[in-house]
Amino acid sequence: MSFDVAAVRADFPILAREVNDRPLVYLDNGASAQKPRQVIDAITRAYEGEYANVHRGLHYLSNLATDRYEAVRGIIARFLHAKNEEEVIFTSGSTEAINLVAYGWAAPRLQAGDEIVLSVLEHHANIVPWHFLRERQGVVLKWVEPEPDGSLPPEKILEAVGPKTRLIAVTHMSNVTGTVVDVGAIAKRTEVPVLVDGSQAAVHMPVDVDALGVDFYCITGHKLYGPSGSGAIWIRAARQAEMRPFLGGGDMIRTVSRDSVDYADPPLRFEAGTPGIVNQIGLGAALDYMMQLGMENIAAHERTLRDHARTRLRELNWLSIQGDAPDKGAIFSMTMDGAHAHDISTILDKRGIAVRAGSHCAMPLMDFFGVSASARASFGMYNTLDEVDALIDGLQFCRELFA
Repeated sequence: MSFDVAAVRADFPILAREVNDRPLVYLDNGASAQKPRQVIDAITRAYEGEYANVHRGLHYLSNLATDRYEAVRGIIARFLHAKNEEEVIFTSGSTEAINLVAYGWAAPRLQAGDEIVLSVLEHHANIVPWHFLRERQGVVLKWVEPEPDGSLPPEKILEAVGPKTRLIAVTHMSNVTGTVVDVGAIAKRTEVPVLVDGSQAAVHMPVDVDALGVDFYCITGHKLYGPSGSGAIWIRAARQAEMRPFLGGGDMIRTVSRDSVDYADPPLRFEAGTPGIVNQIGLGAALDYMMQLGMENIAAHERTLRDHARTRLRELNWLSIQGDAPDKGAIFSMTMDGAHAHDISTILDKRGIAVRAGSHCAMPLMDFFGVSASARASFGMYNTLDEVDALIDGLQFCRELFA
């Protein structure tokens, strides 16, 4: 199926609006993507005519809401090519997902001196939970730096693995540089469990968790054209069996008495309390939408955007790009002599162009590149070649102002 970007754009109401009397050029997808009408309609339908709490009621609306909600588990399993939908655990996003693994799997297993291997490419969500274990249990964090161009060969991760390594926690795609890490090559060449932060990668490329051979893979809904507060983590059944519950409350128990508690089987064991029912229903609609378009088609379109943006940005010899790995995603972080990243973002905004400015929740990577902040343009499936050119024109205007 060919990819019709004009038809895709028509599904996103917000893309029709103007900002500062100019057409909106939304290039902050790495932070949060916009939502298609299909997701908005699913959320509206759920609240207007299908809402009730799930799992606990016997009445019609509760059964309907439960069916809608639980169907999303199967949608996520198909999206990640997971064979068993019970290996999918609902979370509010990747941050909760990684904390679930840190508290439920790692904390009871790791002792002082045990090691977790991390890359400098990581988002803070895949750093701070491991710092908790460093502070509280004496776990050692072993850092692996990328190459100067931002690439991260699997060999560098594997060389850091030693007899005390208990976990490898690595991103599948950097939210700053777009670097794609071959996590499958890492997982298949070590017996150490591998946790993958798929927050960026799952948006831009097909993901097959079984083929990758990893143990944990998390996704976050607000980057996947779904609602904020939605997400999931796929955890291999063997690893689930090694985990203790993360949060206690309703739904994650079978029975409770004054003296004991009997926990429910996974995945409910790790899903305490009333969940984000409608958020997850919206995420299911978003993933259905992406799968109907075809993840290979989305990836091919975004490669075209990436290649055009890379060519045009290289023409600007006064611009520095942080990370330019050969097979990166369509994410570009940049600095300009004489202009702070916030200046770049503000001036582009006056031209209707939305980019990110700051450290992008990746301070160790900022330190590696020797910058305090950068401006980031991150592309999604609804972006166009014309919008790449609009970005270049905006950067040239910014340069003229500060030169």
